[in-house]
Amino acid sequence: MNKKNILSSVRKMAEDILKTTDMELIDVEYVKEGPFKYLRIYIDKPGGVSVDDMADVSRVLSKKLDEADPIEEQYFLEVSSPGLERPFKREEDYIRNIGNLVEAKFYKPLEGKKSMVGVLKEKRENSIVIEAGEESLLIELKDISKINRVIEDF
Repeated sequence: MNKKNILSSVRKMAEDILKTTDMELIDVEYVKEGPFKYLRIYIDKPGGVSVDDMADVSRVLSKKLDEADPIEEQYFLEVSSPGLERPFKREEDYIRNIGNLVEAKFYKPLEGKKSMVGVLKEKRENSIVIEAGEESLLIELKDISKINRVIEDF
């Protein structure tokens, strides 16, 4: 099975497991790091996931993966929280973070800047608006290499 099919199959399994819980699937990764392969499942819920939540999902998903056997080679299964400062990947990530401090990095400089830290003010179909002090910048999504929430230290 190719990587795209593996990710699709695992995503479906994980979503089926989570649909009866208050947790949501954030992302699925299948990556090679050094000599090892890792299947990473990122889950979240309001208030954050606990170690028990991750262990429960891991246990059930591991059993389903053993039954379906979509991955022929040896790999490590990791179920974890994506963290507060995770990169935005879905529409919901943008919507959920309107009003929060974010950092956007660009593929090429925009108005002389390679990145911008400011408050995410608006999410449009193909762009966002970030406000930093008196400056407000409309940024096309295609120009963003990475965007994530920034947690301020007090």
